[in-house]
Amino acid sequence: MPKFKHHLFICTNSRAADHPRGSCDPQKAGDLHRAFKTKLAQRGLKGTIRANKSGCLDQCEHGPTVVVYPGEVWYAVKRAEDVDEIIESHIVGGTPVERLRIPDDCLNNPGCRHRQK
Repeated sequence: MPKFKHHLFICTNSRAADHPRGSCDPQKAGDLHRAFKTKLAQRGLKGTIRANKSGCLDQCEHGPTVVVYPGEVWYAVKRAEDVDEIIESHIVGGTPVERLRIPDDCLNNPGCRHRQK
């Protein structure tokens, strides 16, 4: 089997609804991970693209988080349609979806404007 072309790490971390940092999977249902796996399979990409469940990626304030390697592109996924756009534009087309990217200056930055004070 050849190497995977991309690895997607999809946060499935859950916290209490009232947690100040939020949660990527508040219902503990794995819906975002399942959506990526389903859409990748529908596009015939199963076996070349790997969608992995991940624990906390520590970007909670941005909402449900996905990181794509290679390239270290971090996304905040807000709607179900975002999954399709990431797959079509980035994974298939090679162009990251800028409107969904988490800014590099926010990654692992306690001073990020999105973090709770």
